[in-house]
Amino acid sequence: MAGGKQTPRQRMINILYLVLLGLIALNVPDSLLDAFKKIGDSLATSTSNVQSGINNTYSAFEKTHLKDEPVKAQPLYNKSKEASELASKLNTKIEELKKTLIEKSGGMDENTGDYRGRDNMDVTPHIMIDQKKATELRKDINDTREKLIALLDPKDRNGINVSLTAEDPIPAKNAEKKSWEQAYFGEGIPMGAAMTSLIKIQSDAKNAESEVIKKILSKFDQAVVNLDKFAAVAVAPSSYVVVGQPYTAQVFLTASDSHSNPDISVNGSKLPTKEGQGTYVGGSGKEGVYTWKGVIRVKQTDGTMKTYETPPQTYQVAKPSAVVSPDKMNVLYIGVSNPLSVSAPGIAVEKLKVSMSNGSLSGSKGHYEARVTSIGTTKVSISAEVAPGKTQLLGSTEFRIKRIPDPKAQFAGKSGGSTSAVNLRSQDRLFAKLENFEFDAKFTIRSFKMIVAKPHQDGVVSSSSSGELSGTQRAALATITPGTTIYFDDITAVGPDGAQRGLDPIIFKAQ
Repeated sequence: MAGGKQTPRQRMINILYLVLLGLIALNVPDSLLDAFKKIGDSLATSTSNVQSGINNTYSAFEKTHLKDEPVKAQPLYNKSKEASELASKLNTKIEELKKTLIEKSGGMDENTGDYRGRDNMDVTPHIMIDQKKATELRKDINDTREKLIALLDPKDRNGINVSLTAEDPIPAKNAEKKSWEQAYFGEGIPMGAAMTSLIKIQSDAKNAESEVIKKILSKFDQAVVNLDKFAAVAVAPSSYVVVGQPYTAQVFLTASDSHSNPDISVNGSKLPTKEGQGTYVGGSGKEGVYTWKGVIRVKQTDGTMKTYETPPQTYQVAKPSAVVSPDKMNVLYIGVSNPLSVSAPGIAVEKLKVSMSNGSLSGSKGHYEARVTSIGTTKVSISAEVAPGKTQLLGSTEFRIKRIPDPKAQFAGKSGGSTSAVNLRSQDRLFAKLENFEFDAKFTIRSFKMIVAKPHQDGVVSSSSSGELSGTQRAALATITPGTTIYFDDITAVGPDGAQRGLDPIIFKAQ
């Protein structure tokens, strides 16, 4: 399911998907299954966007060529519809497989929106391998690919890349070779990963459908150009606009002499020409806004050269990205620097202005750190200069402000339980540790009580005004023997937000 003509965003998703699939052999934690779900959701969104593009392509063709020149346009239109029908049949079969996997693994969880049996490793091999559904699917995929390519003229087939394919993956060095069926639906593949594989096949099929349709319908325009060598051109400073920003473009008729070879250069570098036209390929190895200007020198009938210059052209290079917004996880924490990445499609990060209503921001060029001081909410707003002298609000996001979670007290590297008396006697300090918290937040113990209760004796209570054991506590701890119970209670700690926290008591049993 790799290869093909894909956008940078699709390539990134494919790479991440293969990495996650490789990790399945090691472990299947919830975070890995969450990642598969997010990739599946992103692929589904991408598929929907491609379908919108297909619909727009059909609509434009129907309103222009099919309406104005039906005799010439109808055969191309009918052939493109065959491509859509092929992709639709494959999509229907995959939807049936997805429905079966969901039903056999417990259905959908209405609270999470995810599959109840996403970690089930038995249902996928049983349905896809034992019942030969994966073998049937592989044949359907490759048959659909061949039929789609067959719709194109022979001379166009080598020039199109179709990512819809089901081939045995190339194994890593010293790894066991697996068939396509076993690699994506075999033993050890959880149901959640199999669903993502099926969604990806649907995405590949939709992309293949789109590429074939565009190739077929473009034949109409090619014929027009070959007949009269004239073309209508629309040139816009930018194809990306925001609400309130006017969209402007120059529309004119242009022509080229296919038998001439003018001298065409960009920024001083000569371009290769074909049929009177030069093709400029701009660099895209680094983010930023680039400007170029073309110069065309044409030989006149008297032997002199006449020079024409294009207006300065600009383009922006940005990193490919896939954005997943966890609506219920928009949280900023008091006392730590909260990193924020800010971007707006089509607008350079240097032109973005970021502000927040309840807190402070530092940073620049899309990377910021937010600091907040009080529980509540804050709104981060993004604006940009969309035209000379005109700044416009692009959007805002509301964040909840919360305290850092309470840490857990630890003694001898544990938060309670049994350990050797020797280990307990060797300790001199109580710690407060935050578990499963992404920020570098440290807590300091301010005070605590320690109760040493030997078997059949009253407990000895002592206190400390810091995280370190007091002299009395050290002396009491030095006398413990197996069977002694040690309690730590009334524990207080202070974190980076400056607030004092009361921590849960911990209990140890000396062995």
